[in-house]
Amino acid sequence: MMTVEDIDFGEPPPPRRPLFRRKRVLIPLGVILAIIVGFLLLLTPDTDRDAMIAKYGGPNAAFVAGPAGQRIHYRDQGRADGPPIILIHGANASLHTWEPLVKRLGATYRIVTLDLPGHGLTGATPDTDYSAKGMMEAVDVVAARLGLDHFILGGNSMGGWVAWRYTLAQPARVDALLLIDAAGMPLRKGEKRPESNVGFRILEYPFGRWLATRVTPRMLVEQSLRGSVEKQEIIDDAMIDRYWELLRFPGNRPATVLRARMNREPAMAAHVGEIGAPTLILFGDRDRVINPTAAKTFNERIAGSEVVILPGIGHLPMEEAPDATAAAIADFLKRRLAPAPARPETR
Repeated sequence: MMTVEDIDFGEPPPPRRPLFRRKRVLIPLGVILAIIVGFLLLLTPDTDRDAMIAKYGGPNAAFVAGPAGQRIHYRDQGRADGPPIILIHGANASLHTWEPLVKRLGATYRIVTLDLPGHGLTGATPDTDYSAKGMMEAVDVVAARLGLDHFILGGNSMGGWVAWRYTLAQPARVDALLLIDAAGMPLRKGEKRPESNVGFRILEYPFGRWLATRVTPRMLVEQSLRGSVEKQEIIDDAMIDRYWELLRFPGNRPATVLRARMNREPAMAAHVGEIGAPTLILFGDRDRVINPTAAKTFNERIAGSEVVILPGIGHLPMEEAPDATAAAIADFLKRRLAPAPARPETR
């Protein structure tokens, strides 16, 4: 009979090494800790409201209160008795983007610019309405403050989208419409979405939107700017700092995320043909944020509209080519808004 002593159980297993067990625990913990530390180091706080107003608004910064609790930052510049132009900036920009045109057109026109809700020194609004309606109400608030019943209206990118939406909503108030690399038209048959810039691509994903409210490295802002323009020489440290600091103005980053999730009401593009105001469509042919072929779509849909394409220019013609942009606007307005000839006197 076989006894227990006769059974060969083989070699006993080697004892588990305490170091091995520790590594299995410590390595994942170390990775997690490194991620947490890295995240904390990258956390970017909001900028100080008063410091930003002093730096980017100056001693004469003007604000107007709106019925929904808005506090809209605006500038009223140029020739006080000239035909008024209201200009609307694009997403994550500010009224500063129009300063090159103010310098070139201000001798003839009264030029009003504003920071849209969730942008610039306006910051967040209590009603968190960053839709076309909310943006259009901001235009109305500023126009009412300045006593402007009608005006020329222009916009770049998202601001162009707001401008043509406003023109549809209140056609009697818009003497002429200026669409500068404007958003809102559908892709043409066979087209692909444009490359866009890294900032907008990040906002396409839920985790990216969550991260965007907490981590905003200056380098990312610079990359987004450089991805939007063709003329790289216009980007300097002061411009990068302005975009970076104003993006972190209290409330602007959460507003950016809310806009990214917003319904842009694409069906409204079908109504753009109802616009009767004289319309100038100006695009840079190297725009990588909005396909330049959108200019053709606008032109096909808006009767009597005119198109100017600037060669070698990206998404921000008013900053990349301010002379050419101002000249195109001045020529268009001179021709299309010329006063009717006086009738000869009859006796």
